[in-house]
Order: sequence, then C-alpha cells, then structure tokens
Amino acid sequence: MPISADFEKRLNAVLPRAAEHFGTPFHIYDEQGIEENCAAFNRAFADTPYREYYAVKANPNPAVLRLLAAHGFGFDCSSLPELTAAALAGAVGHDICFTSNNTSPAELDAAVRLGVLINVDDETVLDKLAARGEVPDTLCLRVHPGNAAGEAGASYLGDPQSAKFGIRVDRLSVVCARARRIGVEHFGLHMMLGSGYLTPQPFLLSLDLLLEQVETLHRDLGVLPGFVNLGGGIGIPYRPEEKPFDLPALGAAVGARLRDWELATGLPRPRLLFESGRYVTGPHGVLVTRVLNRMSKWREYVGVDAGMSALMRPAIYGAYHHITVPDGSDRRHEVVDVVGSLCENNDKFAEQRTLPIVTEGDLLLIHDTGAHAHSMGFTYNGRLRPQELLLRRGGSVERIRRAESENDYFATLQCRPDVLVPVTDPVGVR
Repeated sequence: MPISADFEKRLNAVLPRAAEHFGTPFHIYDEQGIEENCAAFNRAFADTPYREYYAVKANPNPAVLRLLAAHGFGFDCSSLPELTAAALAGAVGHDICFTSNNTSPAELDAAVRLGVLINVDDETVLDKLAARGEVPDTLCLRVHPGNAAGEAGASYLGDPQSAKFGIRVDRLSVVCARARRIGVEHFGLHMMLGSGYLTPQPFLLSLDLLLEQVETLHRDLGVLPGFVNLGGGIGIPYRPEEKPFDLPALGAAVGARLRDWELATGLPRPRLLFESGRYVTGPHGVLVTRVLNRMSKWREYVGVDAGMSALMRPAIYGAYHHITVPDGSDRRHEVVDVVGSLCENNDKFAEQRTLPIVTEGDLLLIHDTGAHAHSMGFTYNGRLRPQELLLRRGGSVERIRRAESENDYFATLQCRPDVLVPVTDPVGVR
C-alpha cells in the first residue's frame, strides 16, 4: 500500500538531495516508522508474556537490527551469516532463535557454540547433537501438523504433506522423549502455517494446535513446554485497497485463548513467541529508482536504473508493489510496464500499471521494500545490488550499506590456486 503519510512527508523533505548526493537506485528505511511499529507490537501483547524474534532473512542489515534490539526484540536466524548479523546487532544466547532446515554440521556447531535457542526442524538433528556430546538444556521442536490441522489448516498450508518443515506431529512425543534421554531439560514448540496473512485466524489455529500438543506431551511424558512460537507470516497490505492487519485484535485474541486454556487445563500458560519480519519493517522501506528510458513497443515501457536484482518479488511471485511518482499528482496518467535492464522478460516491477506520465530523469518510488527486498537480491547478468540508506528521526540520511561494485562481483576469483591432479592408475591395475 502507499507508505504512511508521515513517512512520505519525512522522505519528500530529503529525497531530491539524497538522490543527488548518494545517486540511485537505493533502498531507504524510515527509522521513526520502524521504531513506532516496534512499540505498537509490544503494546499489542503487553498483557501476555511474549517476545518477538525478528526474522533476519527479511532485512539483515545490522543498523536496522539494532533499532529492533533496542525495543527488546530477539532475532530468528537460519544461516551462519544471519547469526553473524544478529551478533553484530548485540544479540547473545537466547536473544537468538536458530530456525534452520536441512541444517549443516557447521551451522549446528555454530548454534551450539553461541548458546542460541535451537529450533529443531527434523528428528535427525537430535542424532547430530548427541554425537557432538554437547546437548543444550533447552530446545524448541518445530511441529509439522500434516493432516492434523484439518481442512482449515490445509487452506493455509496447501498440500500439507509437501511442506518440508518440521517434525511430524505423530512423532512429536517420540522425539521429545528421545531429547530428554540425551539431556534436554526444557522444551518449546513451534509451528508456522504460511505467510502473508491479513487476518488472525491462521495464528489462532496454530496456537490451538500447539496447545493440544502441550497437553499431549504433559500427559504422555510429564513434559511441560514453556513457550510456543507461532512463527512469522503476519502480512502487510501491499495493495492500496487492502486493510492492514489488526495486531491489537490478535493480541487480545491470543491472550484470551491462553487464559481460557489455563483455566480449563490447570496448566500454566506458555510464553508466546513470534518471528515476524515483513510486518515489522516491510512498510517502512522504499526503493528509489530513476527513469533511464521511455520505450514504445507493443506496450509503453518505463525503464529504470533498478531491476529484479534489487527487488525480485514481482518477478518470482507476481507480487504487487505500489509505485508512485514524487510530485506526479498533477500529471496526466498512462498505462505502462516498469522494467529493469536484465535480459529476462520477467524483470518488471509492474505490468500494465496506471501511473503519472514520466520522462527520463524522473524518480519513482517502489513501496514496501523494508523486508524481503535487498535481502533477496542477486547478481545475475552482472546487475549488482544497490545501496541501503537510513532516514534518521532528525531528518538526516545515513548510508548503511554501499552499492556493490565490479570489484565485489569479481572478488571471489581472487583465490588461492588449488588444482586436483588426476590419479594415475597403479601399475598392473586394469
């Protein structure tokens, strides 16, 4: 959806000078908007013991992560560089939840060494932990509900059996018992049914399913999980006509569910965790790009100096991102495709979009790039990833990541020579 009026006002005050000083393209993030959203998140769950573990994959820039850490957020990581990014933001130990899948030995070693909260995606992880001889005293078990979620769950998961994440729910007690035998003392449970949801229902369903498993583990094993993680997946309204997610309503609903469950079961309610990314920073970022060319083919094309290397969601998902033209409100409109320069026909930010008429040199703003934008970038076709800027509360603009250069593109060619020589067959062997 269009960025907030406050963000737009702050951005317009510095945009021409920022574009001239730093050059385009760039992602620019709004410090004030991000911090206000963090505070709103905390208010929504003020009556429920909770913590938000920001999904670092959404925006791994440590300058952004430090803003979130100042509001008490932890970080959800799934790779070695993401663990490093969280550490650069000041996170230690259980400030970090490590939610990986198809986990490598190196990743598991790092997670154990750093003392982070490991979210076990597959029961074979227990074998690897046992083989290391160093088992954390607390583990989170990621649950794959399969058909246990019923028709409602299938509507979110799609084909449940195709999802590669989590421990089968019918194996959960077995896995938990095994974890106890190798030394785990404390447990939590995790489930995520999908992403981009604009209503509370999927999260309430996840909570109900996890609370059922809390009861099962307590009944069968005497284990009482101390927290439940509802994952990420809270969406943002990319289109102007979509309504924002009602986070206070979700906070009230999960609080009521937990209180009712506690009264009904006599068990203490578990702590509530989230790992939202998109909802926290997504609306507070904009990709600023400049028009390079006007082209007329079978359609009218606006070619800009950014491409899918800076924002690939439209290309791979057909995702909508709102586009505006600063100072374009008084112009006539036309229908255009907004395209980058890659040798791929899906290198488009918009197809057949009605926009104010632009000319070469004009700026375009592509909205909602505060999450899953720069972090999903790539360098195909030699099109390099852009810089990132931070609009500070006082109105200053700070570069927090420079644009990639040709030196970066070729840097991995500067490596130690290493040649594997073919082995000659031993004498007499045919």
